[in-house]
Amino acid sequence: MIEQTANRPARSTDRFPLGSVYATRQAIEEVTAGEMLDAIECHARGDWGLVCSEDWQANEDALRDDLRLLSAYRTSNGAKFWIITEADRSSTTVLMPDDY
Repeated sequence: MIEQTANRPARSTDRFPLGSVYATRQAIEEVTAGEMLDAIECHARGDWGLVCSEDWQANEDALRDDLRLLSAYRTSNGAKFWIITEADRSSTTVLMPDDY
């Protein structure tokens, strides 16, 4: 299940619009609100987190070509989570890898 968490206003440091922001139930349970917000801020700035160099470059290309963007981060407990912004920039979802 995906729940809408917020409609975050655009900021001058954002490299792309996030659209509506959602999170899966599992992400809400495993990622603190602060960790989630910090990661969303990084994602919007184009800091793709823990992705490999090839995926980092794929995201840079996706910005130019209007494709889906994916970032990866870790909670303070070590759990990995992802943030995905759809190609049309209508929505961004925070999810756990098992949710995909």
